[in-house]
Amino acid sequence: MTYRLSFERAEQQLDLIHAFLSGAYWSVGIPRDVVERAIAGSFCAGMFDGEGEQVGFARLITDRATFAYLADVFVLPAHRGQGLARRMIEGLQGHPELQGLRRWLLFTRDMQPLYAKLGWTPIPHPERCMERHFVDLYTA
Repeated sequence: MTYRLSFERAEQQLDLIHAFLSGAYWSVGIPRDVVERAIAGSFCAGMFDGEGEQVGFARLITDRATFAYLADVFVLPAHRGQGLARRMIEGLQGHPELQGLRRWLLFTRDMQPLYAKLGWTPIPHPERCMERHFVDLYTA
């Protein structure tokens, strides 16, 4: 099967993205309007199959000058194992509008090996990193 990468916001299939994210461990119960606002304020990559159906998504929160935070990366289960997440991330990292960023950041529970292959490294001084995290915000 052939796949196509797109950075066009108008192509992102909000219903599919919301359906996946509302069940993902990092965003259980996230409301559709929150996903819509998040996409509107981000630089997004979508992976589409030959029939134009979205099968993957990645969202980058960035000022396009100095910093980017990678979030909400997923590939639908039926399409995993074909390098689609890697293609989306490589597409974002190589995009002309995202060159010269000083720092890229992400959080992942279990995909460190994938990101390591793409040049990501553990934070050298995690004691410098802080967060405000409302874990059950969407389910409380």
